[in-house]
Amino acid sequence: MIKKIVIVGNGEVGEGQAGIIDAADFVIRFNDCRSYGAGGNRTDAVAVCNTGRPAKAMLGSQEWRDHPGIVAAREIWSVRDPEKFAAIRAPLAVSHPDLDDFCDDYTDAFAAFCAETGKTHVVIGKVVHEAVDASLSAFAPTPYVVPSSGMIVIAEVLNKFADAEVMLAGFGHAGWEWHPFAAERQLVDTYVAAGRLSRLGGKMLFSSSHGA
Repeated sequence: MIKKIVIVGNGEVGEGQAGIIDAADFVIRFNDCRSYGAGGNRTDAVAVCNTGRPAKAMLGSQEWRDHPGIVAAREIWSVRDPEKFAAIRAPLAVSHPDLDDFCDDYTDAFAAFCAETGKTHVVIGKVVHEAVDASLSAFAPTPYVVPSSGMIVIAEVLNKFADAEVMLAGFGHAGWEWHPFAAERQLVDTYVAAGRLSRLGGKMLFSSSHGA
């Protein structure tokens, strides 16, 4: 039974937190596992942006495939529902023409990678994405493209593991300009206040990644 989960973002993990992370029952990291090492080594799942430039870069990189965090992970979570992103392609072409490859879908390629390496492939459904959008609306976010992968994974974990203790490390709520980070911070603060999760703290290593 999974009792303690740590979701480790790509920000700086505070001193002394690696041991706490590695002692958890289930550890989730993101994309290229930048938190690996200083943020502990245990990696049970890696949540990936399965569309656009991040997906293409990861799948085309032998270094990514050979990374010890990727090798160790039993599950790969694709955070972007293909149906949802197919639906936003046309409006995005009007509002953000520079993001012309943002909705290019690599979900099947991640599924093939998992089949080759004996991992479980999980696609987080659009219902989770849409529920996050609805929750964020309470904080009047500035116009944004999509929630961050971190926010989608937090919602998935709170839904999927309702009885587990959930902790965040390496979350600074800063990065790509088209994620609603200010609203996400406020939403996470409400979860913390309600006792649904806790923060281990740490500073953010700024990332301008294309929708990571």
